Amino acid sequence: MMASQEQIWDDWQTLVNMAPSALKDWLDTDESKSVGDTGGRGESTGHKSGRHILRIKDKKKADLTQDDWAHMAKVAGYIKRHLAQGGPAKDKEHSDWRYSLMNWGHDPLK
Repeated sequence: MMASQEQIWDDWQTLVNMAPSALKDWLDTDESKSVGDTGGRGESTGHKSGRHILRIKDKKKADLTQDDWAHMAKVAGYIKRHLAQGGPAKDKEHSDWRYSLMNWGHDPLK
């Protein structure tokens, strides 16, 4: 069962901590494109998610679609699960763990 829109919104506001401009710039980097599961399709799931996050961030709350709300819930869940892993003990800054989270709009070093 999906969380309420209020809970999704609160989680989204807390967990997606990258500004649209920072996320857009990040998605253009080689590091961003180097992580994640591509499922043989070229672009990773996380990278594709980052592009969807940018489209959501460009909308007003009242204009969000059911697809947007579902993606926002997916993003929040992904970020929570990966933050719970804690990341590597050394060099979190340059880790695939951090790079993957950033594709999903969260910089764990912020």
